[in-house]
Amino acid sequence: MRYQSYFNSALTIINAYKGGAPLVHHLKQYFAAHKKHGSTDRRTIAHLCYTYYRLGASIKEFDTDKGLQLAIFLCEAKPGNWVLLFEPSWLAAWNAPDGSSVATLDQKLDFIKGVYPGYNLASIFSFAAHLSAGVDAPAFNRSHLTQPDLFIRIRPKQEAAVMGKLNKAQIAFEKISDNCYRLPSGTKLDEVLLINKEAVIQDYSSQQIGSMYALASAFADSKKRIWDCCAASGGKSILAVDTFGQIKLTASDMRATILRNLQTRFAAAGMSGYQSFAVDLTSAHDLSNFAKLADFIICDAPCTGSGTWGRTPEHLAFFDEAAIDNFRQLQQTIITNTIPYVAVNGYFLYSTCSVFAAENEGQVKFMETNFPEFKLLHQQLFTGYAGKADTMFAALFQKK
Repeated sequence: MRYQSYFNSALTIINAYKGGAPLVHHLKQYFAAHKKHGSTDRRTIAHLCYTYYRLGASIKEFDTDKGLQLAIFLCEAKPGNWVLLFEPSWLAAWNAPDGSSVATLDQKLDFIKGVYPGYNLASIFSFAAHLSAGVDAPAFNRSHLTQPDLFIRIRPKQEAAVMGKLNKAQIAFEKISDNCYRLPSGTKLDEVLLINKEAVIQDYSSQQIGSMYALASAFADSKKRIWDCCAASGGKSILAVDTFGQIKLTASDMRATILRNLQTRFAAAGMSGYQSFAVDLTSAHDLSNFAKLADFIICDAPCTGSGTWGRTPEHLAFFDEAAIDNFRQLQQTIITNTIPYVAVNGYFLYSTCSVFAAENEGQVKFMETNFPEFKLLHQQLFTGYAGKADTMFAALFQKK
């Protein structure tokens, strides 16, 4: 009965949610108004809601209860506590035909075709026509059925301390590289590690932006003036410090509250001597009051975030396709206003966490057309969906 109650609560939340604010905020409001739910209740109900949205547009014609039932069936390896919600035929289909193991996704889909002949898993992500050329659409589509993992980047000379603390706390992890560990989603690290000092919580694809930094071969040791113009939480600034060593760092963002959080994070990371300012990058006039020439500009531009929807799957159901062009125009304005501040022989790194060509390769073409004094050194799509990580795009230019 308890799990039937969880199921019913999830249905209530899903039917009331109309997009707009992130699902996490809607859940907080619901649980604030329904204080009977304890921590386990909240966690289970929230998980159900996110599971529902993992099927995106593929269940838009389904009644909510049928859609949620289908989501549980496709996303969960075993029925677990949801046994009572399913008929025997569904429970049997959770196992491989020979009964020796759990069913694969394709085996589950074969069963679903008999129940819902018109069901099309390929419509989970209904914006495939806009994808960057390097995206494997079927694989990317299926990746949304699984919550991405948690990744940490080990800061210089901290690996022994981090590994020792994780082992002592009996926290499972997989070493991806000397600096990157993979952990199960939801792992609590705040009471185990000195976050930002010993390790940074940073998606694997975001960590690989460091490979773009490494291409800045002409970066003068005597200068190293870096401007992280869309700094947000400052993860790429910390990565720059760990990659280049001593730098003259400037970080900016439009939101003063974000900068306050960034300053707290930088303090925890042991960073000082940097400059920060709040500025609207769409206003060339405002920008001229703050910006100075930089040898390396990091432009992690505002974007649709479509490469991260495995973490926020509600976007699969509520994203407005018109937003792609809105972000394209915003990005071009930011590029146009910031790229003049690159010093001669300096670098401009453009990146997004988007899978849409208009925000990625399209902006490379925009820069090549409008700023011929900049040479494209390398562009890359980091296809994190193949390894339970986010997907990102980056392009590095150098001013001639």
